[in-house]
Amino acid sequence: MGLKNIVDEKVKLIMVGGKGGVGKTTCASAIALKMAMDGRKVLIISSDPAPSLSDIFEKTIGSEEKRITDHCELYGLEISSDVVLKKWKERFGPEIYEVVRSFADVDYDFVDYIGTAPGIEEEYMLSYIMDLVESGTYDVVVWDTAPAGHTLRLLRLPHLFLRHMEAATKFYMNIYGYLEKLKDAVKLKGSKKTLLEVIGGWEALSEQIVAFIRNRAVTKYVIVTIPEALGVKLTERVITEFRENQLIVENIIINHVVKDGDCEFHRSRQRMQARYIGFMHDTYRDVNMVTLYLSPEEIKGMESIADVSAALFASDEGRQG
Repeated sequence: MGLKNIVDEKVKLIMVGGKGGVGKTTCASAIALKMAMDGRKVLIISSDPAPSLSDIFEKTIGSEEKRITDHCELYGLEISSDVVLKKWKERFGPEIYEVVRSFADVDYDFVDYIGTAPGIEEEYMLSYIMDLVESGTYDVVVWDTAPAGHTLRLLRLPHLFLRHMEAATKFYMNIYGYLEKLKDAVKLKGSKKTLLEVIGGWEALSEQIVAFIRNRAVTKYVIVTIPEALGVKLTERVITEFRENQLIVENIIINHVVKDGDCEFHRSRQRMQARYIGFMHDTYRDVNMVTLYLSPEEIKGMESIADVSAALFASDEGRQG
């Protein structure tokens, strides 16, 4: 069967995840192209530290939203960690600095330190994407996420930011207990907000983001894997952690599958792959599985991406991918 439940008009965000080297960017590109060819305005975003959207589409994309083709409304964006931090500082830096300056004479560079907090990049990316979705600029956003280890961190978003702020405040000012005693009485210099109101705003944003990524009508998750031990083990870990955090994976793409074993080498790989494919089908009976066969050619350019799209959304088992 082809991919299910992601072409519904209610779906606004499709997150494509998996370990590095499994064809995640290729699959994300094919999904985005399919939706754009169906008449929707689509943005594909890559936050991979080594983004390859430009290579796959054979068009320079970069850190600004850019139209990829004239044949449909498909736009691309490769966003690096540096750009994410810059955008995050523009949005939250002044408010963070306002909080810190209320209690200590620190330089604005303190904001840079806060920006290194675990989860900041993922949280801002989700905040940024959520704003894009809610603005109505695009009908759907396809997010080619960083390798799975980074993606899993977003499951702990509600706590990471505040924990880092708390630790940084203790380290630099040593007045955390004092702040706890003052609570609502503490007023920020030149502001009508209390400290807890500002922190409460950050907390509310995290909760809003989590609600957004848990909304199954709006957000869909696609895991890309390969039928080998490392790919299967990582898929197992991702799905387990997703389920523990009320996130549901509805589709798994099994990529690089050998279709025709025309020599002993390929027949041996087919037997090996068959064991892992059987395991995944038995283990994830409630998850839709899509097979993409190993292509003799590299996937580059609109024509080959369109071939992958056809395979992913076909009603029968896959074609080359």
